[in-house]
Amino acid sequence: MAPIDSDDNRTAGEGEEPRAGRRKAARYVVPVAVMGVAAATIGLVPALADSGDPDLPKVTAEQLIEKIAKSDVQQLSGTVRINTDLGLPDLGGLESGLMSGMSGGSGSGGEGEGSAADPSAKLTALVSGSHTLRVAADGPDRQKLSLMENAAEYSLIHNGKDVWGYDSQSNEVYHSTAPDGAERPEKDVPATPKDFAEEALKSVDDTTSVTVGGTAQVAGRDAYRLVVEPKQDGSTVGAITVAVDAETGTPLKFTLTPASGGAAVVDVGFTKVSFAKPDASTFDFTPPAGAKVTEADESGAAAKAPEHGREAEGDLAKETDGLEVIGEGWNSIATFDTGARGGLPTGAEGGDLGDLGGLGGFLGSFGDQVKGDFGSGTVFKTRLVNALITDDGKVYAGAVTKDALVKAADAAK
Repeated sequence: MAPIDSDDNRTAGEGEEPRAGRRKAARYVVPVAVMGVAAATIGLVPALADSGDPDLPKVTAEQLIEKIAKSDVQQLSGTVRINTDLGLPDLGGLESGLMSGMSGGSGSGGEGEGSAADPSAKLTALVSGSHTLRVAADGPDRQKLSLMENAAEYSLIHNGKDVWGYDSQSNEVYHSTAPDGAERPEKDVPATPKDFAEEALKSVDDTTSVTVGGTAQVAGRDAYRLVVEPKQDGSTVGAITVAVDAETGTPLKFTLTPASGGAAVVDVGFTKVSFAKPDASTFDFTPPAGAKVTEADESGAAAKAPEHGREAEGDLAKETDGLEVIGEGWNSIATFDTGARGGLPTGAEGGDLGDLGGLGGFLGSFGDQVKGDFGSGTVFKTRLVNALITDDGKVYAGAVTKDALVKAADAAK
């Protein structure tokens, strides 16, 4: 189907003064947020497939973005399907262990370990694979997100000042308090199409083509397709498509396809959605009998974190203090100097990153060795974000190709 409006839109507002620093940072954060948690698809899910192209009034891309911005849906409930396919190598569960370690441990209750219900660890599962979420919201004080895992379920509930996390598999509960009127807890973890769309739209500037690419029907709702594409060569991002509810302006589906083609990298969409007020009991929670309850200030993530964990955290903070963003638009590259010489550090050799054992050499086996005017280094590739670690300890990372990273490192020499 031909786009309704094929004009590239200058949605940032013509005549506005550029805010270079903030825009550069936002453009870098978009692909990283999508990868990290970045909101993080193994193809388009059949349940989300279009069931017909509805005949809707024509709109421009600018009008559609304004519709998203003005959308003020306070009440909804539904089922969201998230699929993420970054093309990462199979590490045999090692990546889960690393995530758990960084967040204080997934914990089985031992002293110094975190809670298995701690959302900062639990929601990292969304970084890969296919997941089904049930979501509900009733204004800024009540939200619920449930991650369905085979026969188990993890729920994160915000009700007034209380924030509860409950892991049915371990029968563990995590509890913290939030100020009145606080937004959905763990806001940094994108989990709905709206979360992902808001991040993507931060990247819109004169390096971006924004069009309306027809209509669709998602979760039984009529929607417009907003298509966001880089104008520049060298980006690993092919296109971002957001299905926008024609009535409310709420993003119903978010799909990011790579420039290399093939299955989507990220595909997030409602399979069922209702904008009716959820029942108040949806947000009620009482710890089940026999459940282990961990208060936020008792979790191993902070007060009881091992000394070497805090030291590693400090080292990482020092290493990223000098973070710079070079380039513009979708070709932006983040760079910083780790201070580590001789390539990837290993604990056995006393590397600067601390107690990592032989992890450096292990990860090195997954990278591509490259050379240039900058010297030599290793490029680690996913289907979206790539990173070059040079042998003199510098890091270059972005949603760009391997050649673009090498070129940036050569230019910085």
